[in-house]
Amino acid sequence: MTHVLDASTASRFAGAALGHVTREYPNKMDHVLSGPADVQGPRAVHPIFFGSFDWHSCVHGWWTLFTLLRLYPDMPEADRISTLADELFTPENIAAETAYLDRPGSRGFERPYGWAWLLMLAAELARHDDGRRARTFAPLTGAFAQRFRDFLPLAAYPVRVGTHYNTAFALRLTLDYAEGAGDADLADQCRERATLWHAADRDCQAWEPSQDEFLSPALMEAALMRRVMAPDAFADWFDAFLPRLAEREPATLFRPASVSDRSDGKIAHLDGLNLSRAWCWREIATALPADDSRRAIALEAARTHLDAALPHVTGDYMGEHWLASFALLALLADPER
Repeated sequence: MTHVLDASTASRFAGAALGHVTREYPNKMDHVLSGPADVQGPRAVHPIFFGSFDWHSCVHGWWTLFTLLRLYPDMPEADRISTLADELFTPENIAAETAYLDRPGSRGFERPYGWAWLLMLAAELARHDDGRRARTFAPLTGAFAQRFRDFLPLAAYPVRVGTHYNTAFALRLTLDYAEGAGDADLADQCRERATLWHAADRDCQAWEPSQDEFLSPALMEAALMRRVMAPDAFADWFDAFLPRLAEREPATLFRPASVSDRSDGKIAHLDGLNLSRAWCWREIATALPADDSRRAIALEAARTHLDAALPHVTGDYMGEHWLASFALLALLADPER
């Protein structure tokens, strides 16, 4: 199986994302009701990110679309992506999405997973040639960046679960935004928290996977520290973090998760775990010297996980509404790219 992003794969992922970013129902809202007036449907409260089963999946569905549009501007889906973006990414809709954050019950809305993906989308918009959409998007970008600045000093502890609350994943994505945007204060905050939380971690036991995880708590932490530390320092840290890597231990990190029912939204998370592990293994490999035996081991593990997961990115809506984003993360992390 090919493990590279090509035009055919890009078109398949784009078609899947276009099929769900405007599909309003079914929908699992993160919406606190403070009174009868708050009983509203997804599109009424989120005029851009109302599809894809939940707000954060719609956000990273759009990240997928804009990323593919930049990389493959002549893809068959390009005109549909641009037309739909022009319809939805208007100043009025962005103002409404931003105003939602000021509601009394919205302090914890989508923290930290949705926050990080929103900033990842903002970073992608900034890569497009004219910067028009990035400028229009700026009020929402600024609001979520400020949420991180306010929250990180309060976050005394990391969250190591393999689901949406994982803080290593959130910092890893937010660093991409902060460094690209020249937001040195936010980037420094991310590095400071990562160092505080993880620099002393040793001999990871890797108690995973859990039944509904889509992130590896162990590998996500390593991928974050790869971004935070200088290469030599990371190599030393990683050696202490997974000291039995040469023996492929802990064995669970090298064995793809088994997915028993892809129509069950929680169980389908495990396809995402396999994709996000592949992404992490590839990112880790890029930080290791070419002659480091651990690099080959990491790349082999990435291939094994991609083989297990890529055939299932599309097929059932419970996975299809979000898996392409994680497949894209993994494919773009190709060390040979």
